Amino acid sequence: MTVSVHEGLFTIDPPALLGARCDGCGHHHFPRLAQCPYCGVEQVRPVTLSDRGTLWGWTEVTVAPPGYRGEVPFGFGVVELPEGLRVITRLAEPTAAYTFGLPMRLRIVELHTTEDGNPVVTWEFAP
Repeated sequence: MTVSVHEGLFTIDPPALLGARCDGCGHHHFPRLAQCPYCGVEQVRPVTLSDRGTLWGWTEVTVAPPGYRGEVPFGFGVVELPEGLRVITRLAEPTAAYTFGLPMRLRIVELHTTEDGNPVVTWEFAP
């Protein structure tokens, strides 16, 4: 049985991030919240965000953060979606050949396995 690294952030098939759009100001946000983080309005509606975007910034993580059970090094960066939202995300490669504005696509990948042997999946963006 596949396990999500955190419930409610993404779908596996098809790969998609789960965000929301504010009925007041029109901004999108991720992850989904009950209230708009931009204007405070409580009328937000769930949306599925675009699976493509452009690379805005990146770095390489070479030391595992506390509690992290995946492989290092890994890429970490910011991808801007067509909705005007910048998502902080894991990247497919540490920093190989990344350039500002590089087209990126969302994908779901295995991060590690549980003690029971079930795969734990997360999202990342790849060129």
